[in-house]
Amino acid sequence: MRFVLATWGSRGDIEPSAAVGRELVRRGHDVTMAVPPDLVGFTESAGIETVGFGPKAESILDAHRDFWTCFFSTPWRLRRMFRSRVEIAGPLLEGWQEMSDTLVELADGADLIFTGINFEDAAANVAEHYDIPLATLHYFPLRPNSRILSSLPAPLAEAAVRAFWWLSWRVTKKVEDTQRSALALPQSTGSAPRRITERGSLEIQAYDEACFPGLAEEWLEFAAQRPFVGTLTLGLATDADADVVSWIDAGTPPIYFGFGSIPVESPADTVAMISSACARLGERALIGAAGSDFSKVAVSDHVKVVSTLNYPAIFPKCRALVHHGGSSTTPIGMRAGVPQLILFWDMVHAVYGGAVKRLKVGTARRFSTATEETLVADLRAILAPDYVARARELATKITEPAKSAASAADLLEMAVRAQRVE
Repeated sequence: MRFVLATWGSRGDIEPSAAVGRELVRRGHDVTMAVPPDLVGFTESAGIETVGFGPKAESILDAHRDFWTCFFSTPWRLRRMFRSRVEIAGPLLEGWQEMSDTLVELADGADLIFTGINFEDAAANVAEHYDIPLATLHYFPLRPNSRILSSLPAPLAEAAVRAFWWLSWRVTKKVEDTQRSALALPQSTGSAPRRITERGSLEIQAYDEACFPGLAEEWLEFAAQRPFVGTLTLGLATDADADVVSWIDAGTPPIYFGFGSIPVESPADTVAMISSACARLGERALIGAAGSDFSKVAVSDHVKVVSTLNYPAIFPKCRALVHHGGSSTTPIGMRAGVPQLILFWDMVHAVYGGAVKRLKVGTARRFSTATEETLVADLRAILAPDYVARARELATKITEPAKSAASAADLLEMAVRAQRVE
């Protein structure tokens, strides 16, 4: 079978698709992946033939952080929010047709297109053009539901999600219709999520039902179309792993800190806050730099900074996790069975922060509101025995990564076979 995987975003957006791609390659299928140019090397390291398309992922990360910081803290500063939003959307809208052209070329003769959240509208149009199956990958509840806005009454929460996707479609309609015209398709008449669902496309939910209790029942009529497979991660070893394990084994289990691909505004202030809070608690701190540059920041003896880590291997050795609430990082932490403090940047991260709080395996707050005092208080709370016990219990309900990848690959193969039978 020939599969084309096309998605855009930061490493957290790309890795779940790459985990499935690696499994498909292992099974002997012809797999090609399209990702941002600055992540080609990352997916190639997983053994997947890869091409770059669209703008670099790193080109919008600062604007992404600024937009959501303003959204949550000073939403009345409309000019700043609009400027940040333009900086985020502009490169993607400008590159929409070029990305579409790349996918059209790659998908010629393919059996199925597999895509992610940030590119599913454009990919759906290409799949429609070739009349081949489309499968999408969602690492949080993307389709209309009442679970991600649980503070609102259920009907209002679901309506809010529908309204969000309708507004998003109106923003992209012009460039999407230009793409559809080039593909000899009629103009769009509704949001891409609605059209994808109505077409009967596979919508793989790359997290466990346990992360959002009640969601499976709410989506019961879509059970076959929206299967839950668990978190998808590559679990790639890094050059730092052996050194980190040695450092952990030489002392008490540390608290992990990491903030994903989006760089923190002040590395020095962030490390100072972490170092002081952990000193007060008598804890050690392991900081994963990822998208932030901590290389020029001096650290105390109880703090260790590394670039990247193999999360599935390192997280179970930690006392607790403090991070941005990434859609892969959070469930990996759940599988590790340790409590978590989510310091979120954006809406997706806030969704996982809310999930952690509802499940009572941790707590959450906006990163921009975190201080040394709040960090100490939050860590004291989640290190309590009841949080630790609930985190360990939840771990038994989270699927192993290898099983998740195998389940997703099974679903894609079945989708191709079903198309061939028709």
